[in-house]
Amino acid sequence: MHNEQEIVVEIRDLVKSFGDNHVLRGVDLDLYKGENLVVLGKSGSGKSVLIKLMVGLLKQDEGTIKIFGIDTVRLKLKELNKLRLRIGFSFQASALYDSMTVRENLEFPLVRNVKNLTRKEIDRRVEELLDAVALPKTVNQMPSELSGGQKKRIGIARTLILNPEIMLYDEPTAGLDPVTCIEINNLINEVRERFKTSSIVITHDLTCAKQTGDRMAVLIEGQFNSVGTFEKVFEEATDKQVKSFYDYNFIR
Repeated sequence: MHNEQEIVVEIRDLVKSFGDNHVLRGVDLDLYKGENLVVLGKSGSGKSVLIKLMVGLLKQDEGTIKIFGIDTVRLKLKELNKLRLRIGFSFQASALYDSMTVRENLEFPLVRNVKNLTRKEIDRRVEELLDAVALPKTVNQMPSELSGGQKKRIGIARTLILNPEIMLYDEPTAGLDPVTCIEINNLINEVRERFKTSSIVITHDLTCAKQTGDRMAVLIEGQFNSVGTFEKVFEEATDKQVKSFYDYNFIR
């Protein structure tokens, strides 16, 4: 699936604490080009902290994060912002602006970050993205008129509008019904095919993990104790906490 040679994100010995709460205790992780990598963990296990460190919203205590071979810690703000444009961050709550229409929500990052676009180019890009998430008719609607699943789709469309090379999905199926979850999982896979992204999917939903992930990394007590395909991780699970995940999601 992925190109073994090309690593787009390389994380080594990553440590992050908040006071006495040691969230990440020496984490190693690689994301390969073209891969969907799932990071699985309970609430509060540090999954979201990991991706916030990657985009520089938080600073690590120790360790390195290299994105496209660039060590993020050494970057000045201007360089960090340039790097961030290559990374799409899909927030758990979709993070749409309530006072803006769907069109305005999608245009916002485009107009702010890409200079000299014509009205026609902006319209075309908005149409293309709404088509990609299968919601072309919502263009003039307000977020309050959308369902939870639609908001999630529009949030993903807005993240894609700048053509990111890496997508970070934070709990993409949280709070959605099972049918909508499957639609969002399919969309994550379609995004990879259509936009050639490499992705990290943060979740505690095993159906999402199984449907979207080429590989999984299970975060328990601040470390990745198993990394591999879905089957490999759960077939080889000796850790009670890994097993309890499986039991919780798929009680037989």
